[in-house]
Amino acid sequence: MIKPHDLTTSAPEGYWCLSVANYACLVDRATVSRNLLLCGLLMMACVASLAIGTVVLAPLDVVKALFGQGDVMSQFVVQDLRLPRLLAGVYTGAAFSLAGCLMQTLARNRLATPGIIGIDNAAMAFAVSSIVGVGISLAPSAMALAGAATATALAFGLAGSSGTRGYRFIVAGIGIGAIAGAVTQLLLSQVAVDTANAAYPWTVGSLSARSSLMVSILGLGLLVSLISCLLLTHFFSLMSFSDAVVTGLGSNMKMLRVVALSLSVLLTGLAVAVAGPVGLIALIGSEMARVFARYRGIPLIGSALAGGLIMVVADLVGRTILSPIELPVGIVTSIVGGSLT
Repeated sequence: MIKPHDLTTSAPEGYWCLSVANYACLVDRATVSRNLLLCGLLMMACVASLAIGTVVLAPLDVVKALFGQGDVMSQFVVQDLRLPRLLAGVYTGAAFSLAGCLMQTLARNRLATPGIIGIDNAAMAFAVSSIVGVGISLAPSAMALAGAATATALAFGLAGSSGTRGYRFIVAGIGIGAIAGAVTQLLLSQVAVDTANAAYPWTVGSLSARSSLMVSILGLGLLVSLISCLLLTHFFSLMSFSDAVVTGLGSNMKMLRVVALSLSVLLTGLAVAVAGPVGLIALIGSEMARVFARYRGIPLIGSALAGGLIMVVADLVGRTILSPIELPVGIVTSIVGGSLT
């Protein structure tokens, strides 16, 4: 943030000058325009997701049903069946992608997503253990949050003095993820088929029959995290420099890392608690935002929009491409993401 009297009378070419109270900031016009385009694409994908399915609705009928107008069947299909699933997809996609962007910034490594460092697998293992009746008897969503926090603490501890910097943090996370994945498979192999089937959606990522309470909690957590990230964008951008430089600029590097890591873990844990581990969203969403928006800083808003867009489109493809057979969204994102990477 810069004080108004430090700015020239007009903002530099290609920027807007936004001022609030005694402070002002420069906003890249091109980035805003591209983020608005991403938002438009997301809205189009949402309308398509609400309109296309076993019962196909016209876009106008979808809009009417959203506002409680039109025929009763359309309102039931849109409001009761498709809208909760759509919200779950948008929220989880945005949360995974934003968490990935924060983790990459934290580790200064474009591959350091929550999934690669084991948070997804640990959350999945804890959720599955709750379903199959092993360990503490808590709701799978609560266990998923506990698993995400546990994996982060272990990775951070095993990284030693290097903290989240360098390869040790990533290697430790990869090991934790591999162990958590093996534990999940072991648990599923030791229970009855019916119990294993109940736990299956948590192993591949699915938006089918998600808890409305957890979706609401995820939406609230995403909103709080987005606001926090926007307020701290300037400080997060300093993490690309060395600790000595950041300290010289008057910022507390350790506190910045704790905040960024906490937000990433919170977003990942909540997203896994709703949809299970969804492959490659955290990696593809943030990369898509960087390439599309061409933003030189941290593409927080762009990452959230891109993640939501990818998740909605992937869920739509999974529901319709082999209809009436439904592919879990995690399988679709893994296939598409693997072919792109």
